[in-house]
Amino acid sequence: MSDFQAAASKFPEFSADDVEKFVQTFKSMDADGSGSIDAAELGAVLRSLGEKATPEEVRAQIQEVDTNRSGTIEFNEFLGIISRLRAGKASSDAGFGKTFTKQSKVVTVGGSSDSIAHSFSEDEKESFVDHINMELGTDADIGKRFPLDSHDMSIFEAVKDGLLLCKLINYSVPDTIDERVLNIKAKLNQFEIVENQNVCINSAKAIGCNVVNVGAQDLMEGRVHLVLGLIWQIIKIGLLSRINLSNHPELYRLLEEGETLDDLLKLPVEQILIRWVNYHLKNAGSKKRIANFGSDIKDSEAYTILLSQLDPNRCTTAPLNESDLHKRAELVLQNADKLDPPCRKFVTPKAIVAGNPKLNLAFVANLFNFHPGLAPLSEEEKAAIDEALFGGEGDREARAFALWLNSLGIEPFVNNLYEDLKDGLVLLRAFDKISPGSVQWSKVNQNQPITSKFKRLENTNYAIVVGKSLKFSLVGVGGQDIEDGNKTLTLALVWQMMRFHVLSILKSISKDGRDISEDEMVAWANNTVKKGGRDSVMDSFKDPKLASSIFFLDLMNGIKKGIVNYDIVAAGSDDAERKSNAKYSISIARKLGACIFVLPEDIMEVKPKMILTFVGALMHVALAGSQ
Repeated sequence: MSDFQAAASKFPEFSADDVEKFVQTFKSMDADGSGSIDAAELGAVLRSLGEKATPEEVRAQIQEVDTNRSGTIEFNEFLGIISRLRAGKASSDAGFGKTFTKQSKVVTVGGSSDSIAHSFSEDEKESFVDHINMELGTDADIGKRFPLDSHDMSIFEAVKDGLLLCKLINYSVPDTIDERVLNIKAKLNQFEIVENQNVCINSAKAIGCNVVNVGAQDLMEGRVHLVLGLIWQIIKIGLLSRINLSNHPELYRLLEEGETLDDLLKLPVEQILIRWVNYHLKNAGSKKRIANFGSDIKDSEAYTILLSQLDPNRCTTAPLNESDLHKRAELVLQNADKLDPPCRKFVTPKAIVAGNPKLNLAFVANLFNFHPGLAPLSEEEKAAIDEALFGGEGDREARAFALWLNSLGIEPFVNNLYEDLKDGLVLLRAFDKISPGSVQWSKVNQNQPITSKFKRLENTNYAIVVGKSLKFSLVGVGGQDIEDGNKTLTLALVWQMMRFHVLSILKSISKDGRDISEDEMVAWANNTVKKGGRDSVMDSFKDPKLASSIFFLDLMNGIKKGIVNYDIVAAGSDDAERKSNAKYSISIARKLGACIFVLPEDIMEVKPKMILTFVGALMHVALAGSQ
């Protein structure tokens, strides 16, 4: 049962045809395919419908529907307002009821959600295509496709074979995909295209994209709103992934009085960038401050001052003498183009004046990556950062667990595993996903933000109760530990949730519907290798022989004969060969359709937890494909 069907099952008054239409309308409003409608998406829909809604009016419409106070509209809330409309308990002439009524008519007339998505994503589409042309134009495999025309629909045709998006993922987060697994010949058959799209979607998940409602067929059809949403997520992740203390230790300069490095590390990257802009505004002696990348940017004042701080010799504050905001924005971008290297990218004068938050975020992130303008650190300051960054354990596990939670399609999105689980809501929503019905929602405090420590503790204590009801080993783990952000105990809980999920999926597709043990997983893997005509063996998930990845390649060969090119498999006798094999194994798994979050280092170091999830994902693909 899909998430949409599960939500609809709570509204028996809707027929199957009704639900299908509602899903189509919902998807037309959910531009990035994340499974929820946020303020930016609702505002875009309103503009496309000719409605001039202020940000406050957009937020008011969301609040009208947003029963769990997440700040977005999920499908169950969407159905709730429709139910009230039909019962005469809500108006179709005002608020969200009016928006739904108008949008559903547009989708019905247009026959496709894409007919509406194009009209409100034009600026972003042009910006994304310009970026793709610039960064992929010299690619050895697909460079001849470029430049794409940013003013037409070429991009939606160009993504259909999966190669462009795979290349974009590797540009944004290098080495995510081992390109040896890609099908790159001139004429690809349908099967080869599906393999490429599987690599794309599963690799997008692995870098943190939310692709709950995106499938290979959607990309093969060039579905406009889903393609643009995925492209934006890939670009955004690439831009923001470099903004951290590891790459930019000088971010230390942004600490405010009374703050610790831990406080800074907890901030979302968008907030760090806002703080960075304000840092330079303050140093310039300006009273101007920004709190967002939308309305606070429109007059170009912040940009003018920021650029003059980053390079006063090339960028003056002369644009502030121009009263016409479009002309002023153009002067700002001319200044950005004078930088070395130039940074006139992502935004146009129109986008600045319109306060487009996506494009402004991209512009500022790109600007920071090339011109941070922060003083180098002393040796003492560097030592403090080293301790903060490398003094703890479990960073790779935390990354994998956060990506897994996000892959479930729950809200809010998890950026920092320890911080974002403190109120218990993500944990409880995850429990409800992996074990439907395990959470009694009447016992949960859902109105976010949950500022009361007592209410947060009620949620985290209840999460521990739910975990124990599922036979988790939680001796010595309490709700207080989760609310405190205790790293070791948070990892212990989430690992058991992830393991439970893997084993539950395998149970659901096993022939007799019984539990699958770890020993049975090992036995299945060994038998599958043998059936494929190979002779490698795994003793357990801790077997040091696994470090070479040869067993995993043999396993995937057993699942699908011929998918492994053994001519490029190394013996695994040194770290370089082991890493090459591990990268190849991970990309082959994604080509098969496996959803995995393991890193090459996890295989090379034989991390048992991550090895279990890897084998479990492959077992799922194999068993599901045999049914």
